[in-house]
Amino acid sequence: MRKQHTIDMCEGSLADKILLFALPLMASSLLQLLFNAADVVVVGRFAGKEALAAVGSNTSLINLLINLFVGLSVGTNVVVARDLGAGRHDRVSASVHTAMTLALISGIAMSVFGVVMARQLLEWMSSPTDVIDLAGVYLRIYFLGLPANFVYNFGAAILRAQGDTQRPLYFLTFAGAVNVVLNLIFVIPLRMDVAGVALATIISQYISAALVVRCMVLEQGPLHLELRQLGLKGRVVRQIIQVGLPAGFQGVVFSLSNVVIQSSLNSFDDAVLVAGSSAGANIEGFVYVSMNAFYQAAITFVGQNYGAAKCDRVDRVAWQCIGFSVLFGLVLGNLAYLFGAPLASIYAPGEPDVIHQAVVRMSVICCFYFLCGIMDTLVGILRGLGSSVIPMFTSIIGACGLRLLWVATVFSRYRTPICLYLSYPVTWTVTALFHFLFLMLVVRKRAFAKVRSSGPAYLATEGQHPEAKT
Repeated sequence: MRKQHTIDMCEGSLADKILLFALPLMASSLLQLLFNAADVVVVGRFAGKEALAAVGSNTSLINLLINLFVGLSVGTNVVVARDLGAGRHDRVSASVHTAMTLALISGIAMSVFGVVMARQLLEWMSSPTDVIDLAGVYLRIYFLGLPANFVYNFGAAILRAQGDTQRPLYFLTFAGAVNVVLNLIFVIPLRMDVAGVALATIISQYISAALVVRCMVLEQGPLHLELRQLGLKGRVVRQIIQVGLPAGFQGVVFSLSNVVIQSSLNSFDDAVLVAGSSAGANIEGFVYVSMNAFYQAAITFVGQNYGAAKCDRVDRVAWQCIGFSVLFGLVLGNLAYLFGAPLASIYAPGEPDVIHQAVVRMSVICCFYFLCGIMDTLVGILRGLGSSVIPMFTSIIGACGLRLLWVATVFSRYRTPICLYLSYPVTWTVTALFHFLFLMLVVRKRAFAKVRSSGPAYLATEGQHPEAKT
């Protein structure tokens, strides 16, 4: 293990280490967003607003279909972080090889499903008639890159478990530069439009996946990947699924509610509205991933300290991650809104109506985005403690269910885009309150009591976590 790529999460000060972990992860997430943003900017400038709407309208559907397996990468992070914190390096290798095998199999399966079902999925979403053909082209090509997408995300989750968020940043920096160059080549001189930006994206994804695999193959410590040892270990699969499947299912349900919101926007049958909302959502995404870095930090820092039976440090990690998430959400969210018009003009130059719709969306969402940061960071704390079922159910009830109810009741009476956007801050607030109550009244007490009574030996028991016995 190369010490310069690790962080000692179980000893010493926390705030500087959380930032050292989160800032490279934040930059990595921003680069991932730039993959899609580069697509949107290029088609918006050189292929017109129909192509812009075609690319942007796919975001919620793509998230819906891949979030289940991205959740499994969260389970991988928790399992590996806990074993590293407890010093059980002999179990880490089995987790690494099982997780990477699971990523490859899942990516191939979802790629086949997405290519076959792309047109039907867009029809179910009520995609506008003037963009559905272009959206279908983008979606099919995008799904061909899912094996690389999954391999990279699982590999990066494994590296994060030891505090290594720097090398994934380097990999994405290189792949992102390739993506931007290929976007310009495919769209401007070759005139491939939507197909060109999709192809550039998946090529960059395969590059980042190859780099993370090479990194793990060359790793000398417990995270070393030996390609000949790829395979599925039943014990590890169960542990990953125990945390990852509820996390993934929660992501799917969240995305399903967002698909309903997108379908409600599509029901206006207005390409200008859809394009403006897509541009606004892309700008919001940069704020979201900045806060989300502290959700990832909470998972890993809580996981390692809980694995080492250091309950006091778990509490300190929790409060500091929440504080950082609120700070970044308030500052960046309000800056995004204040500079909303010039930012939106990057995506839709010379389209004042599209820019106006983007600013309308950001006026509702960006200023209250810190609420989403609180909600997500609380989920990260719960998952770091091994509790994934409880946040899944509270999210389904508090965010997803309430959001769908809002569409069926409030929006049906006041059919405006602003009414749809208001569903987000309302549901973030309710869900964050649910998460906090369950964390303080149920999960934290139960988890800490078991660790204090049994020590790290409790966490070494196969399959055990705070929800295993009720």
